[in-house]
Amino acid sequence: MAVAGSKKWATTASTRPFVQRLEYRTLTMKIPPAPVDLSASDFLTRIMPDKRLAEPSYRQLTNRLRALIESGEIADGQSLPSERTLAEMLALSRVTVRRAYDELRAQNVLDTQGRAGVIVKAPPRLTPRLGKLKGFTEEMRELGMEPSARLLERAVAQDRTIASMMNKPSNTHFLRLLRLRLGDGIVLSRDLAWYDLSAAPDMEGWDAEDSAYQFLTERCGIALSHSEQTVEAVLSSPEECAAFGFNEPQPCLLMKRKTYARSGQIVEYMERTFRGDVYACRVQLAMP
Repeated sequence: MAVAGSKKWATTASTRPFVQRLEYRTLTMKIPPAPVDLSASDFLTRIMPDKRLAEPSYRQLTNRLRALIESGEIADGQSLPSERTLAEMLALSRVTVRRAYDELRAQNVLDTQGRAGVIVKAPPRLTPRLGKLKGFTEEMRELGMEPSARLLERAVAQDRTIASMMNKPSNTHFLRLLRLRLGDGIVLSRDLAWYDLSAAPDMEGWDAEDSAYQFLTERCGIALSHSEQTVEAVLSSPEECAAFGFNEPQPCLLMKRKTYARSGQIVEYMERTFRGDVYACRVQLAMP
């Protein structure tokens, strides 16, 4: 994207309702078109805050820049004006522009690289193939990314709803884990998972950093059989907005999964919310 007249830069708790059936849907969100060139006037018009709105100018600027990045109209690796230059172009204070840039850096979509200036870091676009039972760790490695986890909550708990869903007595103890899952250091999903400790008591000592399925198989001696999974479109909750760095609710993919042992016992129930700006499901369909 080249901007005329600029010499310094050129931008080349309770679970959600569960549907108890196996259902794979191909859902694609915000898949960007090829990058396009924006003129200086078009670029400024698209990001100019509306001072008639109650929303702060820095937040409007943040959201409008992010929208252009997510749509592909400002591509990965392109540069943006410096804080001072953009402030002059928009007749805003430099503090306003700095705050917007800081928000985008915190969301991992901007970077500052010395003389190169402010560089766009578009979110990765992930399209894993459905149809095989695998965890986040295996999926990220298949996509060539380094998986990691950030533990938010860990508890041994009883829950009547989960016990009923997993066909267990109401006094069953479960390991309840709330984690953020990262690929190459970027937060991609927020996971709430429940593991049946009556079936896999060793899960209570799991560090929650590596693959749960590998631990269930190798340490707990449980042979896994299959999962029942649904995928649906949702808007991010306030907790998910905070985790993903969204200023307002955004489209996400909610995956609900029940995982079975070969004995027929359910050993895991999980709700995993993927950020919709980076994740799409892919499934191969055969003729009947």
